[in-house]
Amino acid sequence: MDNAMSLQLQSHRIPYKNNFFFKNLLRKPLTLSLPNSTKHTTLLVETYHQHQALKALIHRLNHIHSCPLKILQHDGDWSKSHFWAVIRFLQISSRSALIPQVFDLWVNVEKSRINESNYEKIIGLLCEEGLMGEAVSALEDMKHNNLRPSLEIYNSMIHGYSRSRMFEDALFFLYEMRGIGLKPKTNTYNGLIQSYGKYKMYSNIDMCLKEMKLDGCLPDQITYNLLIREFARGGLFKRMEGAYRSLRSNRMHLDSSTFDAMLEAYINFGSLKDIEKVYKSSLKSNTFLKEDLIRKLAEVYIKNLMFSRLDDLGDDLASRTGRTDLVWCLRILSHACLLSRRGMELVVQEMEDAKVPWNISIANIILLAFLKKKDFTHLKLLFFELPNHGVKPDIVTFGILFDARSFGFDVTGILVMWRRIGLLDESVDVNTDPLVLTAYGKGNFLQSLEDLYLSLDPRAREKSWTYQNLIDLLEKQNRRQLQNKYFE
Repeated sequence: MDNAMSLQLQSHRIPYKNNFFFKNLLRKPLTLSLPNSTKHTTLLVETYHQHQALKALIHRLNHIHSCPLKILQHDGDWSKSHFWAVIRFLQISSRSALIPQVFDLWVNVEKSRINESNYEKIIGLLCEEGLMGEAVSALEDMKHNNLRPSLEIYNSMIHGYSRSRMFEDALFFLYEMRGIGLKPKTNTYNGLIQSYGKYKMYSNIDMCLKEMKLDGCLPDQITYNLLIREFARGGLFKRMEGAYRSLRSNRMHLDSSTFDAMLEAYINFGSLKDIEKVYKSSLKSNTFLKEDLIRKLAEVYIKNLMFSRLDDLGDDLASRTGRTDLVWCLRILSHACLLSRRGMELVVQEMEDAKVPWNISIANIILLAFLKKKDFTHLKLLFFELPNHGVKPDIVTFGILFDARSFGFDVTGILVMWRRIGLLDESVDVNTDPLVLTAYGKGNFLQSLEDLYLSLDPRAREKSWTYQNLIDLLEKQNRRQLQNKYFE
């Protein structure tokens, strides 16, 4: 592979080696089994030369000052495969504005290229890129050449305009296609429904559904999933549930993204009962829920003090994704919030059996459980054991230590150890899972530190802070407050 092709491109150029487009575009041809060995060899040689020619063409386009129009004029012509490869290259390299000019020049080299198929592809691509003015021009050229636009072309125009919130233009093309005898299909309306939902134009969705019925288009699985998702995002529960019932009564499939939207809607606006109902349905259907949604569900359980459900949630997640860091975090957090030392020990034992190393989230959860129980013996022991577990303390760990000090816990030995290993001079870091702070709160030390930090001059906040810096800053503030009290 040429070194020039492997360089990272600047400006509108794109990386070669790691780009999926290039890996597929320039892949070596497959060996074809032909009965005649001479024909076989000739075909392979021709394919090889075509492959090399395409590599050379893309290499020339890759140049920062390249102009595809000038290259095409210089070459005289490109094959169909080379032309569409150039078009895809311009698209992914953010040079889509050049596509109409390159297309016009290419089709005029060979008039037989002025056909419905080529116009359908180019108009679809222009609409996808949001170049609606250029798409309209291409459509007008097509009509000028006595070509009849297809349903796919009108769908591209309607969906392109609706994605840009230009619904009057979208409806203009909807009426135009009817006028030339083309009947809209369900997918024509699905694109409109999706855009109306995106811009929260729910009354227009109703209008769209009525238009569908007048055109004899029955809502399909895609339609119902779209309706459920868009109504869910708008918090329109009755309409969401109505669309869901229609989908089920028609024995249609609920997409995983639709499950996500319904669950998120109930988490944001609904009741705990509804949340549990949708979550259980997702388990029965083996739907994969995104991690951020699992976290939101965990936050609901924490806020409702349903700590045992965190362990169930971890088990459910493990059955689908394996035992990830989030799984272990949820499970040990469940037992820690319930102050079940035995439960924590069992989870830790499972981790050891599975040869899963500790991380700072696991360590801080257990430290917080000991702090809440004021079990200073085990708290001190675990602080000193952190290096043996390969765990590096973060600012949350410091918060636990200094909150324990406010209850009479002796922090001297631990600070000496951390100073000896150079931890106090390292930059402040936060590596604890956010669910830990959701369950336990920030604590007095972290909250005071945050308030004090935010009160500083913006320029002072921009400097690189070490743990020692923050400790000194807070100690200084505490001494100032004590002095003020003394002189009052």
